[in-house]
Amino acid sequence: MKFEGFEPGVWRQQYQYKSFSPVPVNVEWRWEDARINTLFEQATRALGELNAFSLIVPDIDLFIEMHIAKEANQSSRIEGTQTAMDEALMSEELIAPEKRDDWRQVRNYIDAINTAITELEALPLSNRLLRETHAILMRGVRGEHKMPGEFRTSQNWIGGSGLKDAAFVPPHPSEVPDLMSDLEKFWHNDAIQVPDLIRIAISHYQFETIHPFCDGNGRIGRLLITLYLVSKGMLEKPALYLSDFFERNRASYYDALMAVRTSGDMNHWIRFFLTGVAETARKGRDTYQHVLALRMKEEARMHELGRRGKNGLALLRLLYRRPVVTVPQISTALHISSPTANMLVGDFVRMGILQELTGYARNRVFAFETYLKLFLS
Repeated sequence: MKFEGFEPGVWRQQYQYKSFSPVPVNVEWRWEDARINTLFEQATRALGELNAFSLIVPDIDLFIEMHIAKEANQSSRIEGTQTAMDEALMSEELIAPEKRDDWRQVRNYIDAINTAITELEALPLSNRLLRETHAILMRGVRGEHKMPGEFRTSQNWIGGSGLKDAAFVPPHPSEVPDLMSDLEKFWHNDAIQVPDLIRIAISHYQFETIHPFCDGNGRIGRLLITLYLVSKGMLEKPALYLSDFFERNRASYYDALMAVRTSGDMNHWIRFFLTGVAETARKGRDTYQHVLALRMKEEARMHELGRRGKNGLALLRLLYRRPVVTVPQISTALHISSPTANMLVGDFVRMGILQELTGYARNRVFAFETYLKLFLS
C-alpha cells in the first residue's frame, strides 16, 4: 500500500450516526516522500544514541523510573488529569483527598508500564498484553466499570457530547476484534519490509482510530509505542515516551491523525511522528547527560558529611528513585533511626540538595528539586 493516494477506510451508516471503518494495515507499505527518509534517518540515529546512553549510565533503572513517572503524568494530563510531577511521586497518604483520584490514575499508569515491560520478557507484544495492561490502568479509578481489560462491545466516540455531534466515531464494536487481530499480525509480520519506526507510527494511528477500549485508549496507545520499540530491541530499556511531545503539540497531534482518516494523508502523520521520536530521543539523551553531571557533583560533596558520608551516599541513591520523601520513609529505606534520618535530612537541606515542600513543622515532605527539574525542562 502506498502512502500517496492512500484510501484510509469508509464511513458506515449506523443508527443515527456514521462510524469510520479503517482499512487493515497488515500489508506492504511504500512512499515517495523523500522527507520521510530524512526524518527516518534522524529519528533512528537519535534513538540509537538514547539507547546507547541507557546501556552505559550506571543504575539506569533509577532514572528510567523517573522517565516513567514523567510519562505517566504527561499521558494522564492529556486526558485531563491534574497531578503535579512532585505529587505523582508522593505516597497516597500525603495527597489531599480531593486529588487522590487523579493521583491513582497516574500511579496506575506507572504500574501498568512496569508490569507490561516485565511481561515482555516472557510474552510477545500482543492484544492479550494490551488488555492486561488496560486492566491495571483502569483499576479503582474513573472508568473502572467500563470493561477494564476487555475490548469494547459498545460504540464510543471522540469529541462532542454524543454520537450525533462527535468529532470522530471509531468503527462499530463488531469490527474491533478483526481490526485488532490484523494490527497484531502487522507487528510480527516478517514477510513485509516495513522499518519498525514506520510500522509503529502506522500502528499508533490505527490503534487510536480503532479505539478498541471504552476508556483509556489514548494512554494505552501511547504506551504501545514504547512497548513495541522494546519488544523489537530498538530500546533495551523503556527510555522513550512521546506523551510530552504530543502534549506540547496537542492540536497538531490530533490534526495529523484526523488528516489520515479524512483525506488519507499518511505522509503528514509519519513525518509528525518521526519528528517526535527524534526530538524526544535527543531530549532524553540530554537529560541523562545532565543527570550524570548532577550525580558526580553531589556524590563528590558527600565528604562534607564526615562519618555520615556513607549514609549520605545511600540517601542520594534513594533520591534518584524517590525524589520526594519524608523522614520516616528515609529511616525505613536506609534502615537507620529516625534521629539519624532527621540529621541527614538536615544536612541535605543545608547543602541545598533537599527542599522542604509543606512549610509544616511536622509531617514534612522533602524534594530533590534540582533532579526533578531535569525531567520537567
